[in-house]
Order: sequence, then structure tokens, then C-alpha cells
Amino acid sequence: MHKESDIRIPLILGDKNYKDITDDVIRPIESKAPKGWYILISIFGIFALWGVGCIVYLLGTGVGVWGLNKTVEWAWDITNFVWWVGIGHAGTLISAVLLLFRQKWRMAINRASEAMTIFAVMMAGLFPLIHMGRLWVGYWVFPLPNQFGSMWVNVNSPLFWDVFAISTYFSVGMVFWYIGLIPDFATIRDRVTKPLAKRAYGILSFGWTGNAKAWNRFEIVSLVLAGLATPLVFSVHSIVSFDFATSVIPGWHTTIFPPYFVSGAVFSGFAMVQTLMLVLRKAFKLEAYLHTKHIEYMNIIILTTGSIVGVAYITELFISWYSGVEYEAYAFLNRATGPYWWSYAAMMTCNVVSPQLMWSKKLRTNLTFTFILAAVVNVGMWFERFVIIVTSIHRDYVPSAWSYFHPTWVDIGIYVGTLGIFFVLYLLFARYFPVLPIAELKTILKSSGENYKKGFGHGEGYYDSHIEKH
Repeated sequence: MHKESDIRIPLILGDKNYKDITDDVIRPIESKAPKGWYILISIFGIFALWGVGCIVYLLGTGVGVWGLNKTVEWAWDITNFVWWVGIGHAGTLISAVLLLFRQKWRMAINRASEAMTIFAVMMAGLFPLIHMGRLWVGYWVFPLPNQFGSMWVNVNSPLFWDVFAISTYFSVGMVFWYIGLIPDFATIRDRVTKPLAKRAYGILSFGWTGNAKAWNRFEIVSLVLAGLATPLVFSVHSIVSFDFATSVIPGWHTTIFPPYFVSGAVFSGFAMVQTLMLVLRKAFKLEAYLHTKHIEYMNIIILTTGSIVGVAYITELFISWYSGVEYEAYAFLNRATGPYWWSYAAMMTCNVVSPQLMWSKKLRTNLTFTFILAAVVNVGMWFERFVIIVTSIHRDYVPSAWSYFHPTWVDIGIYVGTLGIFFVLYLLFARYFPVLPIAELKTILKSSGENYKKGFGHGEGYYDSHIEKH
């Protein structure tokens, strides 16, 4: 049997066997929900209802209820769209890329991060839909037979590519997530006793039997989907960046955008995974499966992608000066010193300065510090999108048209509402779905379990030493 090097820190701590893994992961589903869960879902439910109310009001009244003006035609709506797509990026990276590279540590976080991806992309998709204003004619964006006369979808537009990129990303991510859940649903189906729950998990598990042929197909499908999803990790946010990069507006017309947006998306996505997983770890007592080593690995990725983003910011500033194009130079000077200097300062502090603290091993293995820094990174990445969008267009070539964007209560309400819907969906997922992949964790127990590596308890080392003694 393949055995890991003793130098590697175990990924499953304590004296765990296969039954313990099943018990630990399924316990939150079988037991009664704690009072805290009901309080949180009530709070986020109120936010969600407020957001839905704001969306209904917007569709009934028109996009004039947003704070947009003659100069700033995109603001909070597209900022939030790009922010949510970015958050949804880490799930596919963890699932697909780390699976192809056979990284065992991903198994503590892949299930919850895939769920985060699905819910975040759903929130992102809301913004282009409501941005249409007249949602009931939304079918015009599809390349339908030309019954609209001269009106036809512009296939050259990156906004059109967005529709396909994000819908493909969502569907592949959804299938990947669900297929991984099937064996675990079957485990829950076989354990629950309530007839309704048994029937529900029976339907969700698709009659999974767990025989050799089923597992063989499960492995093949997982690898095929990982292969399909890996290009999506790079293409989706590249296409989102083309929404800006293919225009001729100073500050947007930048060839560095695709790699910079992809690394920024992974940066914010991992920060959100940290935020959610640290809470789940504490609430569900999963310290044996998600411990300091996992947090450190994720923090190293946050440090790496944060450094790439920092280099991209500095490159933009340098090229705006070096190019000799006065409009480009002014766009970046205005970002740093104009009316929105505070948002630029927040972006630089949160995204460039704060991740550098992760060079310290003591800080990157500190769970409280990690939780705070993850929140700071997500705030910074929201400001990054706001800075790119608003500061590039609020001052154009005609000074008399210069304006300052102020969000209205509808702008704020819809954003808060999407946060509410996201966390309601996530809380429901955490309550009724296994947050860790039971079947996958069992595959690494004998190579990465502490009791097997260090030879105590139920591990292989224990039995070997026991036989030698006798």
C-alpha cells in the first residue's frame, strides 16, 4: 500500500477510522439544528426578502432608481456582478485543478467551496438580468431566428460571450458538485430513519449501490469533468475582463486584464472559502479534518495571488506613465488622487499590503488572523471592481459632464439582498448536505491519517508493532 512520507503533516488528525469519518460528517444532519442556525437563517432571510423587494421595485419602476447618471452608466450593479463571479472562482479551482494535480488536502474544502461557487454564480447572474430593466424581453439576448427585423445579437460583443461562459461555468460546476454528492447521499439514505428524509435522500442518491462498476464510473466522470472545468477556471474571468478590456476607455483598454482578473478571482474566492470554512469548522466540530495545515495551504495561495494582483496594479500605473498617452495617465492619476482616492486607498491596502503579512508563518497559521484577513481581502476585491468601473468613467473628455456616483437605497438593498440569499442557501446546504466529502476522505485515511502515519490507535503502525511484539 502507498504510504506518504513521514515529513508530511497528517491531513486527518486523531484516532479516526472509517466509521468515525461517517459519524462526524453526518452528525449535523442527523441531530437537531442549533439555535444559532435558526437565528442566522432568520437574519439573512430578512436581508434576502429586502433584496427581493428592491428587485421587484426596480423592475416595476425602471433602472432610474439606481444611482446611475449620464456619465456613470455602470456602477454597483456590474461591480457586484464581477465580485460575485470572482468569489465563485475558487470552488472550480479547488475541485478541478487540484484534483488533476492529485492534491489530497483539497478534500477538506472541495465540497463546501463547490457549493459556494454554485450560489455565488447564481447571485452574479442576477445582476445582468436586472440590469436589462425590462426582464420580460430578456430572451432577445439569445441568437434566435431573425424575427426582430434588423435587431440581432452582436456576436462580437464580450457581453454576449459572458452569457455562454457563465452559463457553461454554472452548469459544469453544478454537475461536478452533484456527482460528488451522490455516494454521500447514499450513505445518509442508509442511516436516516425518518421516512420522508429516507425517501428524499433516496431520490438524491439516484439508486447508488456502491459496487465496483459504480465507483469506476464515478472516478472517470470526475476526471472528465475536472478536465472540462479547468479551462473554465481561466476562460470565465478572462471573458468577464473583456467586458472592459475590449473597450477604448482609458483605464479599461488594458491587455493585462485577463490574467489579472483570473488571479484576483482566485484571490477573493479563496478568501471567501476561508471565511465560510472557519465558521463551519467551529460550528460542526470538524477540527480533525480541517486544521491548521489546510488553512496554511489556502493562505499561501491567497499570498501568491494577492502578490500577482499587486504586481498587476503597479504594472498598470507604470504603463500609464510610460506609454506617454496623457488620457491613460490621467485615468490612473485620477484613481489615486481624484474624488474616489479613498476607494483606491482601500483597494491597495486590502489587496496588496494586507496579504504580505502572510509571509509570517505565525500569522498564516493563526485562525483568528486568517478569518479577519479573509474578510479584509473580500472588502478590498469589491473596492477593486468599484475602482476599475466607476473611476474610469466618472470623468470623461468633457469636464462639464463630470459627475460623482452616489448609490441609492435600491443599489444597497439589492446588494445586501444577494448577500442574504447567498447565506440562506449556504446555511441550508450546511444543514442538509454533508459539508465534507465522506467517500473521498476515506480514500486518504490510510495514507494521511495521523493514527496510520504515527502508529497509534487503530492505524496500520499500531497493528504492525503489535504483531512484532508477539
